[in-house]
Amino acid sequence: MNGASREALSAARESLDALTDNTTVDATKLADELAAVTVLLDREVSLRRVLTDPAQSGEAKAELAQRLLSGQVGGVTVDLVSGMVRSRWSRSRDLVDAAEELANTADLTAAQKAGALDGVEDELFRFGRIVSSSPELRSALTDKAATATAKGELLRSLLGGKAHATTERLVVRLVTQPRGRSLEAGLESLSKLAAARRNRMVAVVTSAVPLSDQQKQRLGAVLAKLYGREMHLNLDVDPAVLGGITVQVGDEVINGSIAERLDEATRRLAG
Repeated sequence: MNGASREALSAARESLDALTDNTTVDATKLADELAAVTVLLDREVSLRRVLTDPAQSGEAKAELAQRLLSGQVGGVTVDLVSGMVRSRWSRSRDLVDAAEELANTADLTAAQKAGALDGVEDELFRFGRIVSSSPELRSALTDKAATATAKGELLRSLLGGKAHATTERLVVRLVTQPRGRSLEAGLESLSKLAAARRNRMVAVVTSAVPLSDQQKQRLGAVLAKLYGREMHLNLDVDPAVLGGITVQVGDEVINGSIAERLDEATRRLAG
């Protein structure tokens, strides 16, 4: 993606992360619903063109998406898609690609929460190797004359009970809804998403007062440097916090009693 679409996708990823970090959101259900939206947008060319028309206001496009999707998918999905169509997209096709990526990412997030992401990533890689070494299997999975139902049943017979449920869901979706890609390209894309997800960390930040945008950016950069990985910030405000800020990354808590790291973060924030 280029230009406006790249920025819109980045914003959509942040929205998805914020949603799936919430323990009340069912990431697997969200993935299913985003996959259904992908199918709709992929099929209805005129609809996706309207939803990405730069001549229409963002609010008008969001209201259209809400009318179409309300009652068909959950409110979380409606809100997420509405936010996506408020953004500007360079090409209408990019909106479909973004919805598909978010669906796959939501499934990978569910695996991550279950502590199974490393296993899913490994299974995707191994399935790709199996396909590349078996021309008969690849032919069966990419046969345009075969129905999606038949392909799905074949995959479930191969993967059911042998692979994680997330791996099965991702592979079945890829094979039954290829959207013009080769099987190898689709599997490579899924593997990259899994790797990116595995390298992401979440920091729960509690501050006495709300942080400014500049402070959030600086804190994120400091934490990324400290941990050597991309950091997503979940922000909370609690006036009772002593020292002004507390950061929790996994089981580690950074507060005023851990002077070296906190002092470094504070100096950078103040600078």
